[in-house]
Amino acid sequence: MMSSSFPKRGRVVTVEHASSLLADNPLGDPHLREFDVWLPPGYDAGQRSGRGRRYPVLFDLVGYTGSGKSHTNWRAFDENVPERAERLVREKKMPPCIIVFPDCFSSLGGNQYINSSAIGPYADYLTQEIIPFIDSEFRTKASREHRGCFGKSSGGYGALIHGMKYTRYWGAIASHSGDCYFDIAYLPDWPGTLDELAKYRAKPRKVGAVNVAKMSAGAGLGVDDGRIAKFLAGFRSNQAPNGSEIMCLMNLATAASYDPDPDAPHGFHVPFNLETGELLKSRWRNWLKHDPINLVGRYAKHLKTLQAMFIDCGWRDQYRLHYGNRILSSRLAEKNVKHIYEEFDGTHSGIDYRMDRSLPVLAKALR
Repeated sequence: MMSSSFPKRGRVVTVEHASSLLADNPLGDPHLREFDVWLPPGYDAGQRSGRGRRYPVLFDLVGYTGSGKSHTNWRAFDENVPERAERLVREKKMPPCIIVFPDCFSSLGGNQYINSSAIGPYADYLTQEIIPFIDSEFRTKASREHRGCFGKSSGGYGALIHGMKYTRYWGAIASHSGDCYFDIAYLPDWPGTLDELAKYRAKPRKVGAVNVAKMSAGAGLGVDDGRIAKFLAGFRSNQAPNGSEIMCLMNLATAASYDPDPDAPHGFHVPFNLETGELLKSRWRNWLKHDPINLVGRYAKHLKTLQAMFIDCGWRDQYRLHYGNRILSSRLAEKNVKHIYEEFDGTHSGIDYRMDRSLPVLAKALR
């Protein structure tokens, strides 16, 4: 029997969308995506009464190896995002809004919510397909002044980039521990990736003299000499990948995001000589073009149109993202871009509770 108090509660609905933009994507990932949408308390009551109240919308951009459903599933000793949002609404800390949990997972473990010829046009997928789809299916306030996005890690990076490059779609953004300052955030993890890929080199190692020039000739251009292909094949057949293998896959996914090339093996370059470990500066420059700290000046005018911009990071982040986020906040301040920047005593993990800060900021700005 349905409780009479049910209209006071929110609910999660699952929708399905067939994407024309993701059809025939280079990784062969599904273009038919199923994802969840949270409807706030009162949504159904308004529908039954015919009042037809419309709501602002937030898009949750999850981090690497995640998808939208990872934020709507049951969680032990914690709230999922719908439960958190419902509590915040009930406590009158935020106005009701619709929250969308898109599925942007890829067979490389995710993406950075940007367009890449090596992964797929995920920025366009969100802005040109999912936004109008949501506006057509639900009672949204269908304008950028009432629409925002937020995320953590890769999702935080996506929110930052969308706030810069796609401001015509978003009125407010929030980034929790978003990727920035690539020199510190990404480079330190590449030696481990090179070691992982070395397990798949064509010829086994031999004790004795080494002709380094000959050894690295086919691995020094930032293109696969066969080891990346073998690693990817092995990963896809591995039912229990370890941390080093997942980190390797993540570095390849970021390479596919930041330095795609349709003419290169797998459609992207890597920024290191695979044998010597030498940084390929010409390739790394392509990565730095995507670093948020380098984009503030170019997109300051766009950022100034946002109704709210919330950024935070734990000062014990194991990927050292607090340094990049401090630089980002400093450069935003230099350009007089209004934003909130906070730090907290935490790492990169287990920080969903920080949404208690960001969700009210966004929902109030977009109401």
